[in-house]
Amino acid sequence: MLDIRRVRHDPAGVAEALGRRGVPGAQERIEALRERDAERRDALSRVNVLKAERNRASKEIGAAKRRGETAEAEIGRMRQLGERVQALDAVVAAADEWISATLAETPNVPDPRVPAGGESANQIERAWGSPHPAPGRGRPHWEIGEQLGILDLKGGAKVSGSGFPILRGRGAALQRGLVDWMIRLHADEHGYTELRVPYLVTAETMTGTGQLPKFADESYVTSRDGLWLIPTAEVPVTNLHRDEILPGDSLPRKYVAYSPCFRREAGAAGRDTRGLLRVHQFDKVELVRFESPEASDAALTELVGEAARVLEMLGLPYRVVLLASGDLGFSASVTYDLEAWAPGVGKWLEVSSCSTFTDFQARRANIRFRPAPGAAAESLHTLNGSALALPRVVAALLETGQQDDGSVRLPEVLGPVLGFTEIPAGA
Repeated sequence: MLDIRRVRHDPAGVAEALGRRGVPGAQERIEALRERDAERRDALSRVNVLKAERNRASKEIGAAKRRGETAEAEIGRMRQLGERVQALDAVVAAADEWISATLAETPNVPDPRVPAGGESANQIERAWGSPHPAPGRGRPHWEIGEQLGILDLKGGAKVSGSGFPILRGRGAALQRGLVDWMIRLHADEHGYTELRVPYLVTAETMTGTGQLPKFADESYVTSRDGLWLIPTAEVPVTNLHRDEILPGDSLPRKYVAYSPCFRREAGAAGRDTRGLLRVHQFDKVELVRFESPEASDAALTELVGEAARVLEMLGLPYRVVLLASGDLGFSASVTYDLEAWAPGVGKWLEVSSCSTFTDFQARRANIRFRPAPGAAAESLHTLNGSALALPRVVAALLETGQQDDGSVRLPEVLGPVLGFTEIPAGA
């Protein structure tokens, strides 16, 4: 969440930044936060004075009793002080609760480099490879997959409803092999520690990374236990260090984790829903980093490069897009999307989102680091990136590798992992 000290010292700057994100009533919200914070600090200052006075009065009463004297006047005064302290404590507690609740629903401020505006203001930073048309009539992946017998959309809809595809045979092997290959790449060559994480988490865990309370309607939750199905491995991995102070010399900490991801996407009905383009359950390999603030920018550049390397090794043309302020995720300060070219549908498909959250998630989850032994603990920075999300990668591979005879040729780099580089027609 936002640092209340930043709101206190630069309310106009914070309000302007949130306004660029399109936050309704940003100026009014920040002004209300500033006023409530001032009220809290004033009440806290007065209650501390009264508590000190009450302590002195208590000592005087004790001394008078030891002398055998009565202290009815002082006892009455102390009782009045106690009532005033109780009232001020209630003011502080109410302000704390209101400030915490308001900050929990306030998104991160965009970095100055982020362009203002909505999706149409996103900026293409660079591109790799040449988007080319598919051979022949360029079939979309759902036609390719169904004709090859590797994609079963009807079967998935039968058992779970729309948005839950089933992969068969070499389609299932392709997705499994991609997960294994990407994890090995990031662990062995990029220096990440592999984690295997729970897929059900508590509400506190979802709150720590910013999914709750804002996006409760977009997520799945179990009614009996109140556990939430994770929308990404970022959630359990980031919360791994919740309420901890990490030694400065242990940073950076870099984790890679595979997980299925579950998203209701209640507001996304009708948008790119065919085939594997938008589904409610999908596999993803996630990279999560814990960094010192001064290393955060370089880490984001490195993160984007690591996701991009996967696409280059797969031979998939892609572009890197800097998201505009109105298109940022709730917790992000800067986000670069990587979009792979899918010739069958003739579209750029988002396959990775790499973000820095600055200290926003760290404050929500109370994750700090100590720069040096004996130094005061500080909030660190968290970052994460998809490397990569599987459904659209599979879609791009099928559409890019489709051959005139109906088969699909896969990148040679996957041969040692899969044991095959072709999905033959009629497989």
